[in-house]
Amino acid sequence: ARCVQATREYGAGAGSGLKMEGVGLCANNKQKQNQMLPNKMRGEFTRNQRKDSEVRVRRTPDLEFEYSDADNWAVELSELYSYTEGPEFLLNRKCFEEDFHTHITQQTCRFHHENAHAMRLLDGLDVIGRERRLKVARAILYMAQGTFGECSSELEVQHWMRYNVFLLLDVGAFTALMELLNMEIDNSAACSSAVRKPAISLADSTDLRVLLNIMYLMLETIQREEPTDSPEWRTIRETFKSELGSPLYNNETVSVMLFGMVTKFCSGHAPHFPMKKVLLLLWKTILFTLGGFEQLQCSKVSKRAALGLPPLPEDSICVVRSMRAASPPASASDLIEQQQRQCEPFKSFLQALIKQDNLDAFNEKDPYKADDTREDEEENDDNDNSLEAEPFPLERDEVMPPPIPHPPTERVCFPKGLPWAPKVREKDIENFLESSRSKFIGYTLGNDTDTVVGLPRPIHESIKTLKQHRYVSIAEVQIAKEEEYEKTPLSGGEEELELCATELLYQGILPSLPQYMIALLKILLAAAPTSKAKTDSINILADVLPEEMPTTVLQSMKLGVDVNRHKEIIVKAISAILNFEDEKFKPLFCELHFFFALPLTVMSNDIYLFGSISALDFPHCVVHELPELTAESLEAGDNNQFCWRNLFSCINLLRILNKLTKWKHSRTMMLVVFKSAPILKRALKVKQAMMQLYVLKLLKVQTKYLGRQWRKSNMKTMSAIYQKVRHRLNDDWAYGNDLDARPWDFQAEECALRANIERFNSRRYDKNQSNPEFLPVDNCLQSVLGERIDLPEDFQMNYDLWLEREVFSKPISWEELLQ
Repeated sequence: ARCVQATREYGAGAGSGLKMEGVGLCANNKQKQNQMLPNKMRGEFTRNQRKDSEVRVRRTPDLEFEYSDADNWAVELSELYSYTEGPEFLLNRKCFEEDFHTHITQQTCRFHHENAHAMRLLDGLDVIGRERRLKVARAILYMAQGTFGECSSELEVQHWMRYNVFLLLDVGAFTALMELLNMEIDNSAACSSAVRKPAISLADSTDLRVLLNIMYLMLETIQREEPTDSPEWRTIRETFKSELGSPLYNNETVSVMLFGMVTKFCSGHAPHFPMKKVLLLLWKTILFTLGGFEQLQCSKVSKRAALGLPPLPEDSICVVRSMRAASPPASASDLIEQQQRQCEPFKSFLQALIKQDNLDAFNEKDPYKADDTREDEEENDDNDNSLEAEPFPLERDEVMPPPIPHPPTERVCFPKGLPWAPKVREKDIENFLESSRSKFIGYTLGNDTDTVVGLPRPIHESIKTLKQHRYVSIAEVQIAKEEEYEKTPLSGGEEELELCATELLYQGILPSLPQYMIALLKILLAAAPTSKAKTDSINILADVLPEEMPTTVLQSMKLGVDVNRHKEIIVKAISAILNFEDEKFKPLFCELHFFFALPLTVMSNDIYLFGSISALDFPHCVVHELPELTAESLEAGDNNQFCWRNLFSCINLLRILNKLTKWKHSRTMMLVVFKSAPILKRALKVKQAMMQLYVLKLLKVQTKYLGRQWRKSNMKTMSAIYQKVRHRLNDDWAYGNDLDARPWDFQAEECALRANIERFNSRRYDKNQSNPEFLPVDNCLQSVLGERIDLPEDFQMNYDLWLEREVFSKPISWEELLQ
């Protein structure tokens, strides 16, 4: 207001002709201010605004994160080991060299006796002595680790890892390791000893860790396809994949056996199980046998073609990868700072007008001004509101200097169109037609979506547009088929089951599915970061704590980083397992309502920026000489912009929440009950397009429940939803007028869903509990009399008495029988 008043007084006194009345400093009048400036000043003002926006873009660049099935191979290998396992690398090498009784390099032996040495090591596993068996297992582990003692680079270690893994798999090492693992799982002595111990350490799980390390390295290595793989290796990979998904190990798949280890650990009967390694192996097994996201997309395309459905409108993975992140919602302090930056060029212009007396005196030097102007510049920098600023030469006759060139920066580009094709459900078309008929004609036709008699022409066009974007999912077709089976159990025929890896896994985990899911969520709750102490949670640090606790500050800091890293990897593995299983098995989370709190707990504590000590990661730590670690270097950490595994975990949890709440209003209300909107808005600060997309989806489904005031206060978030999230035509999510949004009968909705899932599982998989009234009856006399029936032994001994009593002694009226 002082600036405007001074400007008015100057304009009236000097008679310069500049009408500055009504010009304010608020951001809403920027266009009006710009139009009233002189040409040169207007260009300078526009350049300053553009430069300021470019600086803001450079300050918050998009995270260079690409969501995929897993991280790169080296990172996935390093996350298998804890930093406390570092001394065991040299122990594995020592056991391998002692087994050959001579220091012969593995490269020399490889071309002459590799099969013989591998078979010899496998024979050494079949011994009674535990110590001898453990040494042989360590020697095999050293082979799976690439015989790093003879390598000089990480690439060389990875090369020999692939060679040795295919060699071990070819001679049947994985089957032998599975037998040993089953034996260790059933080792009651080790379990009882661990239960009695007050504190479990790394030494209690030595045998299990060595076996799980070998199996994980073999699985992680063989599933990575390389263009240089020989046809023999490709055949070995496909054979191993089919065996891994089949119930060949104690009539169970490997995944079911690992799920059993998880439940046994959570029940408290085996607290010494190395749960991080078990979860990593379980995740990789499911990923290898069921396939990743690209395979899932291909299966969707083929399934839709088989069902006669139109193809997918777009590849969702490609669309998400090409999307740009939106600017996060600004806080109050950010808004104040932004307004100050926008007003700075115009304030400088006003200060220049107030300072100058006339145009002729503009170039004169002030006699009272010192030659050195650095003090004034510093004062102006410290006080932005000062009106005594040095005037800048806008009206000089000299040529304006060219603008300072800036390096090419990422410009803000506005989207030309929406990234997604809009979709319409059949139910949406039915509701629109019913409301239109009721409004214009006064009658309803139920599920009829073709009759448009009596409706106005605009309604015809609307229906045509809706039908053009109608989308029928595979799940809707499957639900319709299931309803048909329930209605006509006799004439519906037998359902053909494709015994693929997905079907075999679901059949294996179905009997104990609730126990498996609860166990996973218990471990996830124990590993999730929280500000409160969790005294009643399970101990997940058994395979990371050393036998002797640290005695120095440096050792304590190293162990602290190791523990945080350990928990992050567990969260990563569980989130990936749940995400994959929910993709494959839709009714997975029908009863686990308390799962809603876990993703919000993870995201509310900002786990994106935790990291690790790269110098201690495998195989870097066994190839290069370790640098001297100090407390300062550990506190500084790595210079990474973000932590891949933590961002991967957050996206997985957000994807699961979206699947749980999609078209389920009762579960959407749970998001509102847990007050997820502030946490989700906080997650929008992460400038990664895929994560922002799933956050905006979760905000969209609950917007109608949050009230008008929330929508008014979060218009930038609402605009981001319009720009990023797929549009559902006739969906008034932003206004809260949907009838389904009324909070009634939510318990009935969940009960109906649970009942449908139980009927589906009972009809398809539980043949023993089938309704006897629906079983076919054999009424053919030839087949019944010709069927051989084994009679009990006591009946055969007394057959003559039974025949006399039941047949010969009873009169038969043949005439009545004939009638």
